[in-house]
Amino acid sequence: MNRKVTGKDIRELGFPPGKWYREAIDHININRLDEAAMMDYLEQFRLPPPKPLHKEPVSFSLNIAAENELEAENVESVSRTMAAVMRTPTVVSGAVMPDACPAGPVGTIPVGGVVAAKNAIHPGMHSADICCSVMLSDFGDADPKTILDAAQASTHFGPGGRPRGKQFKPPVDLVERFKANWFLNDDKSLSIAQEHLGTQGDGNHFLFVGKSAATGNTMMITHHGSRGPGARLFKKGMDAAERFRKLLSPETLKQNAWIPFDTDEGKEYWDALQTIRAWTRLNHEKIHESVAEKAGVTLENRFWNEHNFVFKDEDIFYHAKGATPLDPKFMPDITGPRLIPLNMAEPVLIVSGATTDSNLGFAPHGAGRNMSRSQHKRNLAERSNDAIFAEETAGLDVRFYSNEIDISELPSAYKNAAAVRKQMKDYNLGEVLDEVMPYGCIMAGDWQKNAPWRKKKRRRGRR
Repeated sequence: MNRKVTGKDIRELGFPPGKWYREAIDHININRLDEAAMMDYLEQFRLPPPKPLHKEPVSFSLNIAAENELEAENVESVSRTMAAVMRTPTVVSGAVMPDACPAGPVGTIPVGGVVAAKNAIHPGMHSADICCSVMLSDFGDADPKTILDAAQASTHFGPGGRPRGKQFKPPVDLVERFKANWFLNDDKSLSIAQEHLGTQGDGNHFLFVGKSAATGNTMMITHHGSRGPGARLFKKGMDAAERFRKLLSPETLKQNAWIPFDTDEGKEYWDALQTIRAWTRLNHEKIHESVAEKAGVTLENRFWNEHNFVFKDEDIFYHAKGATPLDPKFMPDITGPRLIPLNMAEPVLIVSGATTDSNLGFAPHGAGRNMSRSQHKRNLAERSNDAIFAEETAGLDVRFYSNEIDISELPSAYKNAAAVRKQMKDYNLGEVLDEVMPYGCIMAGDWQKNAPWRKKKRRRGRR
């Protein structure tokens, strides 16, 4: 061509914009490709024809059973939404765990769902709480109350990050990983990567202290995800996936949009997920190290695992929306057993297990719910929070960081733990090696009750 080629020229030839544009434009202009040579060169970037939905759902395993009418409704809802998910063009297999419950409109992967996709990462299938995970520290013969007191002085629940003067500084190499990835390299992500380090959020996240049934040792377990950095990555991932969805599969539901792994965006997003994983593990470690220092105790053992992440096996990506990976191929850097918490009044299970055709290498990640938080609260509306709390936490040292009880996190809000354990056995979803018997725990509590905007509104109402 007699003039320099621009991005507008390439778009007009039918090639949607991508990260490859800059390199392609430079190559074409530097080598002064004629029109035929340019088209030959650009063919490598041509997208395939749009992919239709599978006519029928790809088969998936239901490792869940209903024991009453309420559970039957839940299983029916989970099955219906999972069937819609399994029509997504990239999907090759799936499984549902005993703790499953719906997580959005029909066609949204349920909590307790596992979806395997070929050469595709689906951000909507790992959700905003990327790398939600659990870590256990064995503190030997330490007094559990001493550990829980130290934990209350060390951790941070609720919105936002740690106050200035109490923040942890991420290591230089981790900061450099953020800066090297275009999904993570922005001032806000870098800022909250420091502010949110050593925080646990809200909802069902917790800090649990108990004693090993096998050894009598005092153990502490933390449960949280990647906080602000992960939420920001999720939003950017969903935006990228939506751009691909419009080009590759307009019929696919927006929540099931994907980023092809064999694109620059796919490889960059996968790298970003690994960086967020490293940040989340460090987040656990900072809390555990701070507790050990404040309590003056020695660490005897530690292990952890994710249960809300994407795991890769060659060109298959396993999206676990609340499922504990059993198969070591998913986590080659992790040694030791896995952790499955149930509720604050039940033990945390320490498990191992084998991969089967029906479990796809996963186990439950907890006890799950049969109804929403709001419905559970409505069901108990005639009783006071104090009375419910006293009954359900008798004999336990349960604390809410906000000093406000959240009854949607008490044991009755969850599925029957004994039933979940029975189904684990029935469906070969892991063997229990040990149990951490509950002493007490800390959770965020109903922090929204006295949130700044609510206080301001109440003050206005009193005028």
